[in-house]
Amino acid sequence: MRQRGDALLARSADVYFTEEVHPAFDHMLDELAPDEARILRFLAQSGPQPSVDVRTFRPLGIGSELVAGNLTSVPEQSGVRHLDRSSSYLINLKRLGLVEISDDPVVLSRYMVLEVQPNVDAAMKQAGRSPKVIRKSLVLTDFGREFCAACFTLESRHEAN
Repeated sequence: MRQRGDALLARSADVYFTEEVHPAFDHMLDELAPDEARILRFLAQSGPQPSVDVRTFRPLGIGSELVAGNLTSVPEQSGVRHLDRSSSYLINLKRLGLVEISDDPVVLSRYMVLEVQPNVDAAMKQAGRSPKVIRKSLVLTDFGREFCAACFTLESRHEAN
């Protein structure tokens, strides 16, 4: 290990050594399911997507409980084949540092479509009277954008039509 570390430091001091892409990308491709690649491509082409948390209502938010978190329709929109694995896919993409949940919301009208989806509607009913919906977004990290640019052929959705 020490030899590998010393070799790495030596390469970092070599002004003529350049890496085209991050060395982890090759290994990371082995840790992705094909459906996860679809999700990444969709996010790279379409940008941030709406995500919501559903909480129970309590005055001033004190004692509010999370009913369901990070609900999104990205797996459906990206065309994944195994929708039942969507949660695992998103967890793995977060683990790899490719996606994250941002507190920054997207355009309000985009949440209207998400909030009538069956999983969000069920969470809102479970939350009881006057559920609280927290609007967030699912985004590629900077590392995720770099990964997608290096590993996938991306054309914008507008150019494809």
